[in-house]
Amino acid sequence: MTQEAATTARLMTAAKEALETYHDVHVDDDGALTFRHSEVPCAVQAMQLAEGLTVLSLTCVVAWDLPATDELAQSVAERAGQGLFGTLGVVRTERGMDVTLRYAFPAEGMAPAPLGTLLMLVVATASQLRSELLAEPEGTTS
Repeated sequence: MTQEAATTARLMTAAKEALETYHDVHVDDDGALTFRHSEVPCAVQAMQLAEGLTVLSLTCVVAWDLPATDELAQSVAERAGQGLFGTLGVVRTERGMDVTLRYAFPAEGMAPAPLGTLLMLVVATASQLRSELLAEPEGTTS
């Protein structure tokens, strides 16, 4: 096993241990960790960006197939500027708009408790955003 593979494997083990405090965590065939927070599906991956810089990447699918309105896109853009943990993204598909929240951070050496807290801050934000987006009547924003 290469040093990079060993480092990312250790980081994924730490992330799994941290998340299992809160969720049922599944390890996918590609090694990614997947879980659901409320109605929000999430995935965690580890990667080495440079020697000595290994990061965890958390992606949450906040909502999907939302009405593809300019008002909704503007609402998501406004929320993105409110200092969330992570970056909001909007993808327009043939069925509407999908909203994701992504957060990548250097996590090597973090103990399970603070790592779990940081991950839960991100997924709690995604769940809150999902609730807000789904509560908005079509074509309007709060």
